[in-house]
Amino acid sequence: MNRQEKEAYLREYAQLKAQGKPFFPYAVAKDSIMAVVVMAVIITLSIVLGAELGPKADPTTTTYVPRPEWYFYFLFELLRIIKPDYLVPLATLGIPTVCLIILFLLPFIDRGPERRPERRPIATATGIFVICAMAYLTYLGANAGSPTQIEIETPAAVQQAGGKTLAQYNAGKAVVAQSGCLACHKIGENGNDGPGPPLTDIANRLPEQAIARTLINPTAPMPSFKDLPQDKFNNMVAFLSTLK
Repeated sequence: MNRQEKEAYLREYAQLKAQGKPFFPYAVAKDSIMAVVVMAVIITLSIVLGAELGPKADPTTTTYVPRPEWYFYFLFELLRIIKPDYLVPLATLGIPTVCLIILFLLPFIDRGPERRPERRPIATATGIFVICAMAYLTYLGANAGSPTQIEIETPAAVQQAGGKTLAQYNAGKAVVAQSGCLACHKIGENGNDGPGPPLTDIANRLPEQAIARTLINPTAPMPSFKDLPQDKFNNMVAFLSTLK
């Protein structure tokens, strides 16, 4: 802002200030009344329509799949996309912190007097990009499958075989994901690092028969899967035996 622009701004500001109303008590009273009205509407709707509290918490269940509220779907999806461990701090702390710092510093960085969007192409394009990115990630997060699903590429041999082999592979993948294996093991970028060993290349270390024996007689604290229905057990073994 040059000297002439600054003087013009100060003159306009002085005129508007002389014509306007003071912040206190006018604006404070107006905002306070509006806040009371909004709270009254929320309380009334919660009494009339009822507040959704969900089912009673059960600490013994292992089937509960936590999901965030809809306004956090974009962060939820961002964490789903960024799976390598060394990038998780960047997604959870780095990106939000950098965005907040940029927003805080924006008035000091952009000191131009122009406010029309068509004359601020960089700021306008950045704003549109952020809104579109959040909307797209929110859509993906709302339509994301269960976090207990295993997202890995199907081996080429299984894809070429197709038919029964591919169906058994997909069924076995679903059984492994739904049986809680990812709580202690890691398959690709899915699951946790321990206490069990990673299963990403389990077929390189154990033949199919050994995998089946381990599932029936595992080392504690791993539970036994001998009580699984036979078809599910066979599918689980078939899937694990493809992990190389």
